[in-house]
Amino acid sequence: MTYSKLFIMVLFLLCSLGGVLSDTTASCYRIEPGTIAGIIFADVLLTLIIVAVTYRCASLRRQKIENADKVYMNVRANCKS
Repeated sequence: MTYSKLFIMVLFLLCSLGGVLSDTTASCYRIEPGTIAGIIFADVLLTLIIVAVTYRCASLRRQKIENADKVYMNVRANCKS
């Protein structure tokens, strides 16, 4: 019970402190919506490129392992006969 009262008091203090700090007249850098859209688009594009390259490398590695198993099995089959 005391923890919840303490939590509420701290939360109220932080909320009131945020209101006091936001009243100051500080100049903020304005980012245009086109810039934000460009950043998001570039991020999505880069993520898709990373996923595609990772998938391609994993596919090639899996294919090499499967091909190595086939060669090994063929060599063993040829030795038995």
